[in-house]
Amino acid sequence: MAKTFQGRPVVAGALSGEATVSKQPFNTTSSYIDNVWGGNTKSAPCTDQDNKDLYQKDLAGVILCTPQCIGSSMGGGCYMAVAGLGLAPKALLFSGHIDSVTASGVLMADIWQEKPIITVDLLGDEFLEAVKTGDPISIKDDGTVQVG
Repeated sequence: MAKTFQGRPVVAGALSGEATVSKQPFNTTSSYIDNVWGGNTKSAPCTDQDNKDLYQKDLAGVILCTPQCIGSSMGGGCYMAVAGLGLAPKALLFSGHIDSVTASGVLMADIWQEKPIITVDLLGDEFLEAVKTGDPISIKDDGTVQVG
């Protein structure tokens, strides 16, 4: 049975796809090191060895579900860089609050590069408990997310 969650759209948009889930916070800088500094322009393998949920999975075009982002002040620039390469996630769904660094990155990708990364935060802990990698997800412009 499908479950519906209401979040806050940061970068609004509508799409459907499969969930890629990390139960731990997503370290943007560590995850995209191959793309931003390593010259990989073909795929976006997660290079964060500490993230057992995502390590070595291709993050390009996924709907990434995570509690929040962590890392350095470079995180926002990483989103802009991978968006420019066409390797960003299609969407970021956060159970908690988006941080200002991540928000700046997804907004820069949307406004400056016209490559939106649909982003919804404040979906709640129940969202992350309900969603599993591979689950079908539907996102609406108003921040409504349906799992299943």
